[in-house]
Amino acid sequence: MNRPTRFEGPKKATNVSLSAELVEEARLLGINVSEACQSGLAVEVKKARETAWQDENRAAIEASNAYVREHGLPLAKYRLF
Repeated sequence: MNRPTRFEGPKKATNVSLSAELVEEARLLGINVSEACQSGLAVEVKKARETAWQDENRAAIEASNAYVREHGLPLAKYRLF
């Protein structure tokens, strides 16, 4: 995953506790542990933000779903598929 993300930029030294066996295997396989940790952390941050957004917008999402259940899609008559 070499595409830029909003998390690229200055790095901050951090202590992380990882399984010694896992770190050794990563080293033998040529995996950059820092980059792998950052990629994994970025995925978890994205998931947590998505969950928080869904929680914050749950009422609006439910209201929209209820409207569609009751009235159908607003522009359904114009759909070509």
